[in-house]
Amino acid sequence: MFTKKSFNNKVPGAVIIEGHVQGLSNTRALGSKGIPVYVIDTHNCIARYSKYCRKFFKCPDYNSDKLADFLIDLAQKENIKNWILVPSNDHAVITISKNRKRLMDYYNVITPDETILRNIYDKSNLLKIAQKCNVPIPATTYFEVSDVKESTLTFPLITKGKEGLNFYKATGKKAFISENITELQQQLKEISKKVNLNQTFTQEVIPDNGKNKTVSFTAFCEEGEIKTYWIGEKLREHPIRFGTATFCQSIPNNGFLELSKPLLKELNYTGVCEVEYLFDPRDNKYKLIEINSRTWLWVGLAKACGIDYANIIYNYLNQKPFEYPQNYKVGVKWINYLTDTIVSVQSIFQGQLNIFGYLKSLSGKKVRATFTWPDPLPAFMIIILSVYLARKRTIL
Repeated sequence: MFTKKSFNNKVPGAVIIEGHVQGLSNTRALGSKGIPVYVIDTHNCIARYSKYCRKFFKCPDYNSDKLADFLIDLAQKENIKNWILVPSNDHAVITISKNRKRLMDYYNVITPDETILRNIYDKSNLLKIAQKCNVPIPATTYFEVSDVKESTLTFPLITKGKEGLNFYKATGKKAFISENITELQQQLKEISKKVNLNQTFTQEVIPDNGKNKTVSFTAFCEEGEIKTYWIGEKLREHPIRFGTATFCQSIPNNGFLELSKPLLKELNYTGVCEVEYLFDPRDNKYKLIEINSRTWLWVGLAKACGIDYANIIYNYLNQKPFEYPQNYKVGVKWINYLTDTIVSVQSIFQGQLNIFGYLKSLSGKKVRATFTWPDPLPAFMIIILSVYLARKRTIL
């Protein structure tokens, strides 16, 4: 068993960027293999309390070139040349991509260059590429002014930012939902005070039939070729309907691999990504929602099912021989008890979930978001730091 005393500086290690739930999962995945791990974050975080975290450092804002300067300085001071970088935050991904060439003098970098990322994080580019690849998307329009007289889309509508994190930071919301033209006009005026409308897009809201859940097709690719994949489904999320997963399960392929192949090939993508789809009951098609160019919050479920993305990245970048898994366990569940309890209580009070249904959902094999017997401290720290984390982060 790897312990801090067995740390070997000659073994190439990993720098985990953002140490929340997914950062903790990646820290454990690598550290349990004897790989030295440093964690960096802009604030206090739970991954720093893992026994697999050798050192923790506070870093500058992810959305700043100062992060790249910090990483280079860290490599020099700690003598950790050729360690891998594993970002868990979209802004960190973008900053690493912008500074990729100079960071590669010090680190092994999996993050794609700016050209590829621009086609992922600018949603207008991504939607155009999806249409080119015949991947269905929700009906979409782009408003340039707030005084919209009419819309060809069917209400309700959802307005988002082409660059999601920047939109959230500016408006304080991930998205705005409008039920009619008057509400849409009011929302666009409100948004335009903080964000140029040409940086937004508006889509039809895919109806919720009570059964259609967000599906995450995840993969490790090399130049657009899918080497291995894993698929999960959000069963509950916070906030309800348009939020972050609190309870999920692994599901079989059911056509998602075939749907995603041309999209990732067109993007010429290398590394780990998460492609989100949502089923539209109006035409019985799964439609593209977004792509994340990094590991996602519940990446620990993929590892529990046999797809260990953190170690795949490590072995790939260090040119170590390994085989890409070609199958995974289905029906395994992942739960973040802290947030899922809140979501479940809300759903029960709103009549969307009953107590019997909640208890039944907890049956079967489960993976806990933060607690493991070999490494229990982070699970206690997320409770102790819950108020602090709620203020500092968009999700717990």
